Amino acid sequence: MNAWVITCLMLAVLFGIMGVILALLKEKGAMLISGFNTLAREEREKYDKKKMSIDARNNFLLWSVILLFGAGLSYFFSNYFAVFAMLIWIILFFKGVHIDTDKAFDKYKKA
Repeated sequence: MNAWVITCLMLAVLFGIMGVILALLKEKGAMLISGFNTLAREEREKYDKKKMSIDARNNFLLWSVILLFGAGLSYFFSNYFAVFAMLIWIILFFKGVHIDTDKAFDKYKKA
């Protein structure tokens, strides 16, 4: 096993565990989302915590599946599959990163 396979497997397990934790905590899991836990209590009440938690859970599980497939294909076929899976994960990760909390949580505001 090469370093790419091991890296993909470790990240897949980590993201899978985080996805399960968010699934078990339901809307309380929103406090684990980076940036949300730093908002004032009054500010946090303006957002749909359940939807935030579900979206974060789905992201973690999607990342886990992508990395598992990359590790598996890399182990059986070519190391390039793990590299490709890591690139896909990096693109998806940075697509969801926001510096401004208003932009990050804008789609979760309650009506």
